[in-house]
Amino acid sequence: MAAEPERRFYRELPKVELHAHLNGCISSSTMKKLMAQKPYLQIQNGMTVIDKGKKRTLDECFQMFQIIYQITTRTEDILLITKDVIKEFADDGVKYLELRSTPREEKSTGMTKRMYVETVLEGIKQCKEEGLDIDIPNQEEETKVLLGLPPDRIGHGTFLNSATAGSEELVPLVRQNHIPIELCMTSNIKTQTVPSCDKHHFGYWYSIGHPAVLCTDDKGVFATDLSQEYELVAETFNLTRSQMWDLSYESINYIFAPNVVKSKLREQWCKLKPTLFG
Repeated sequence: MAAEPERRFYRELPKVELHAHLNGCISSSTMKKLMAQKPYLQIQNGMTVIDKGKKRTLDECFQMFQIIYQITTRTEDILLITKDVIKEFADDGVKYLELRSTPREEKSTGMTKRMYVETVLEGIKQCKEEGLDIDIPNQEEETKVLLGLPPDRIGHGTFLNSATAGSEELVPLVRQNHIPIELCMTSNIKTQTVPSCDKHHFGYWYSIGHPAVLCTDDKGVFATDLSQEYELVAETFNLTRSQMWDLSYESINYIFAPNVVKSKLREQWCKLKPTLFG
């Protein structure tokens, strides 16, 4: 692992997070808050938190998500995790965040998929009002929500169309909300079955020209953050600070935003560069 000056460099390096799973980015401190509010579930820290340097099997990762679903059943839980996740990314030097989450309903509390999405958007709004350093002045598109609507998580290997997957009820929110929302198309990694376009709801969203994105890993599940990942890349491939800066700067090209937003981000990166290389 790099020395402290290197860690500080990657922490201060401005970064773009292209794909962060809301539930998968919940930190151990946020987990403890949620568990404290639901002591009757009797969930222990070891069931949800992985220590740095340790590994999880794929099955253990999915088991952890099932526990997360048990402790995030109310809109107030969703608001808490949304704000905490955004704040932690801001503390990690992330200046632009594209947040991904699968809308979910909870009959026991009355939370609908629409309420879920609206609560995530409210969390984003509150973070902006608190002035976190993870936005662009005078822009409305700094933190995105990528709505994940996987049609095959209902049953292993079962691929459903957009209607039965529950996508259609969110169409008005997706198309009318003032904060841009993109769709993340995921599939069941436990099956090798590849769905045809007409059986996967990707076909519906593709037909209306909606942007899509592929899945990546999560800081909460793997006890890491973007700064550590940058540091790991530099060590593994023997890259210089200048090369890592270029990687960060060029990542702006791949965000879900118009050119005016990309230009603003590039200006922000250029203003911050002398503080790291001066």
